[in-house]
Amino acid sequence: MTDQPIRIAYIIGKMWAGGVEAVVFNYYRAIDHKKIQFDFFYDADSTVDPPSDLLEAGARFIKLPPYQQLPKYIRELRRYLRTEQYTIIHSHLNTMSVFPLFAAWREHIPVRIAHNHSVPGGHEFKRNTLKYFLRCFAKVFSTDYFACSEKAGRWMFGDRSFNSGKVYVLKNAVDFDRFITDSRETEERKKDLGLQDRFVIGHIGRFTYAKNHHFLLDIFEEIEKERDDARLLLVGDGELHGEIVKEIKNRALKEKVLLIGKVQNPEKYYCLNNVLVFPSVFEGLSLSTVESQIAGVPVVISKAIPEEAIISDGCVYMDLNEPASKWAETVIVTAQKDIRLSDLAKDYNIQIQAPKLEAWYLKAMERTKTVKS
Repeated sequence: MTDQPIRIAYIIGKMWAGGVEAVVFNYYRAIDHKKIQFDFFYDADSTVDPPSDLLEAGARFIKLPPYQQLPKYIRELRRYLRTEQYTIIHSHLNTMSVFPLFAAWREHIPVRIAHNHSVPGGHEFKRNTLKYFLRCFAKVFSTDYFACSEKAGRWMFGDRSFNSGKVYVLKNAVDFDRFITDSRETEERKKDLGLQDRFVIGHIGRFTYAKNHHFLLDIFEEIEKERDDARLLLVGDGELHGEIVKEIKNRALKEKVLLIGKVQNPEKYYCLNNVLVFPSVFEGLSLSTVESQIAGVPVVISKAIPEEAIISDGCVYMDLNEPASKWAETVIVTAQKDIRLSDLAKDYNIQIQAPKLEAWYLKAMERTKTVKS
């Protein structure tokens, strides 16, 4: 080891306060910055700024043209990679990782990690067609394969690669201490939002097709029939935000749905809810499901979310083919549960997982030295 930390090129695409960037930022905060530093490459059309605490800790953020401008994107990325001469590049763009990893291959970066956080699903024909097409190139320019879950790993890299141990499943780990709540602060926040003495159903996530907000509103309408004190708390933003706002107005739910928008501290919002609901159409894992349980809030999820996200006795599976009325009934019952985390929860503890990732990087560095010698 030299006195200088290893700098790893982290490709994160568009920053919009989503789950993937939350995961990579969690890992950055937990690693030993004297040994390893991250250089985050992000798109110029991102909607949030780099976190100040990461900058203060030594992370660098490099802005690239949006990947939709592909030739320019690759050209600019290659220029940076050539200048910095990284040994490791870690791309979190799912099937789109083929493009930054192609640039890294051209610049002879020896360790090129393709990391998958998602799977196709639902009726997004064009997007799913593109995903299946790009998946064909998932292993062409990558040297190492990462995934957030077994489901995501098998879909991206194939059963043969997964069964042979070539896919490293890196859990979407979090800092458990962030979810230790101050009851006075929680009550004050509830008061500010008008949620005192209310039955609060929550959802934390981007407003995208995958998250299935339309069906969530169906469920809430059914709950409202049984509980006049019900309120729906939506935290997040996204391309369907305007559409959902319009639907809330059309359904005459404006007085009972609170739209918080995107936040930098989602851990402060889990504890405001009696129960969280995630009727996702497809998911690679669902960080919010894991965080809900760590926060001690019961959760009802769709079967599209991998079983690995179930880390307590307070998480209930539901089939999307079940009617909204059945979901509503289950949500009301689940809200009464007291959560006990299982032994599986430790797999999501960032203090346990970050040293493992750190060790992986250091071993990869040694591997390249052996090849060179």
